[in-house]
Amino acid sequence: MKKIIIALLALTLAGALYAQNANVPQNVILKDLDGQSVPSSVIQNNGKPIILSFWATWCKPCNRELDAIKEVYDEWQHETGVKLVAVSIDDARSAARVRPWVNGKDWPFEVFLDQNKDLAHALNVGADVPHTFIINGDGEIVWQHKGYQDGGEEELIEKVRELLK
Repeated sequence: MKKIIIALLALTLAGALYAQNANVPQNVILKDLDGQSVPSSVIQNNGKPIILSFWATWCKPCNRELDAIKEVYDEWQHETGVKLVAVSIDDARSAARVRPWVNGKDWPFEVFLDQNKDLAHALNVGADVPHTFIINGDGEIVWQHKGYQDGGEEELIEKVRELLK
C-alpha cells in the first residue's frame, strides 16, 4: 500500500512540475475581439514576461482581478516590461458580450476568446477561473494560480519581479 501511495505522490509531483515548465501551445486557434481567428502563437512579448489570465464575463473574481491590475498595469509595464493577455472562456452564447464588456472596462490588455476552451484544456484550466499563469521570456510557464482575493495582484507582480532577478 505504501508503494502505491508513493507512486501516486510521485506522479502528482511530476505532473505539477511538468505543468510548471510546459510551454504555451502555439497552434491553438483563438478569436480576437473582432471575431478573427488567430493562433495562440500571437501570445508573445519579445522575450519579456507575460501574465496569461483566463477569465469570463460572468466571473466576479476574474473581473475584480483584472480591474485591480488595470489600476497598476502601466507601472508594472514600465518596471518589468510584463504584458497581460486575458483569454475569455465565455462560450458561444455569451461571447458576444466580451467585446462590449472589455470596452466598458477600458482594459488596456490584449484580449482573446477561447470559446471552445481549446487553449484552456491544453493548459488544464477548468471552469475554476480566474486561472492565471506567468510565462517567462522563453515561453515557459513558470507559475500559476487559481482564484483571486483582493490584493492578490501584489503576489502576481512579486512573482514577475522574482523571475527577472
